[in-house]
Amino acid sequence: MKVDEIFDALLENLKVGDASTTVAARRDEITKALNKDFRSVEGSTANRLMVGSYGRHTAIRGISDLDMIYILPTSLRSSYSSETGPRRMLNRVRDDLTARYPNTNIRVDQCVVRAQFTSNKFKFEVQPAFENSDGSFDYPDTKAEGWKVTKPRKEIAATKDCNDRTSTNMRHLARMARAWKNANGVAMGGLLIDTLVYRFFSATSEYNDKGSLWFDFMARDFFEFLMNEPDQDYYLALGSNQRVRVKKRFQPKAKKAYNRCLDAIANTGKASANKKWREVFGSAVPLEVTKSARSFKDTEEFIESRYPVDIGESVAIDCKVTQNGWRPASLREMLKSKTLLLPNKELDFTITECSVSYPYEVKWKVLNRGDEAERRDNIRGEIDSPNSAGNARHEQTSFRGEHIVECYIIKDGIVVARDAIDVPISTNAA
Repeated sequence: MKVDEIFDALLENLKVGDASTTVAARRDEITKALNKDFRSVEGSTANRLMVGSYGRHTAIRGISDLDMIYILPTSLRSSYSSETGPRRMLNRVRDDLTARYPNTNIRVDQCVVRAQFTSNKFKFEVQPAFENSDGSFDYPDTKAEGWKVTKPRKEIAATKDCNDRTSTNMRHLARMARAWKNANGVAMGGLLIDTLVYRFFSATSEYNDKGSLWFDFMARDFFEFLMNEPDQDYYLALGSNQRVRVKKRFQPKAKKAYNRCLDAIANTGKASANKKWREVFGSAVPLEVTKSARSFKDTEEFIESRYPVDIGESVAIDCKVTQNGWRPASLREMLKSKTLLLPNKELDFTITECSVSYPYEVKWKVLNRGDEAERRDNIRGEIDSPNSAGNARHEQTSFRGEHIVECYIIKDGIVVARDAIDVPISTNAA
């Protein structure tokens, strides 16, 4: 496939699509319920502002968090100005939404009221706020027992200005960056992504007027920009200059993406280029249709087909490699020393680090790659549950190839963290 065909298809597959209709319906229902209480008005959908990725129009398919500000009547400010005011306000909003959705999990979460719509596999975070004369908002914080300031209109305006200046490439790249973080388990929030994309376009005008034929180079240069960013705890958000926390270092995974971009560009026009772009951006990248020399069942499943994916947390996995008569070894340490596995080894994949709070569900994927897997008609790749204690997965090496094992953390029906490890096996079993 040509470069523009690959990226046009990728961006088409990343569109929010039909979900926008459901989101709009929920948004209007929530607004009507709050207007009925706070303004004694029936059926009105005024006094609301969609913020976050959805409000900045940088969201992608599978979005799970919908952020909405409900604009409160100014006349109520004094009634909720005390230390108990923030909690009383949030409790009032919670009660309104509970009355509207009696079978939905609705709770106060420090600064917002969270409504988890399991049937739609997304959650609304509703933030009641008073609008100020400069367009900013005062929102309640139960931890601080006071009201804080947020400036989403400035973030929305900065996104639009940058998008207009770059011939819509700002939003294209922001969506591609979200696909990368979801496919590769990069723990980054949407505002941080949009801020980094904004900073990238502030540093170069190279792609301000370029079409999708140039998106391979744009992606390459963006990941080079990311991997060279200095370590820091926070960035100043585009437009608002409010602090955006860096949850975890993104530079190492950006460097991997950069190297994969180089490989993909070097193989432009070949089927292997699509596969490399898929390693960067996930299954939204189309594969080139090719005829295999041998017949095998393509049994690989993709987590995106089972659950919404919105990576915002981190998980790390490792594997204990054991064999009778040998000392157990860490697979990651073996990979660092470039030691290949031999057949007939016992493999115990475990979670070594996870930032997700309980409860959550764990799924695993074991994918066999290469000629030997195809010859044996055994590529596997199904999404499976743990088969060992402590959410672990037990496997055994059997034949040559570049295999891969992935782990997914699912919270409230959404994949919020993922990690993968290569399992290179050097020779066939005897």
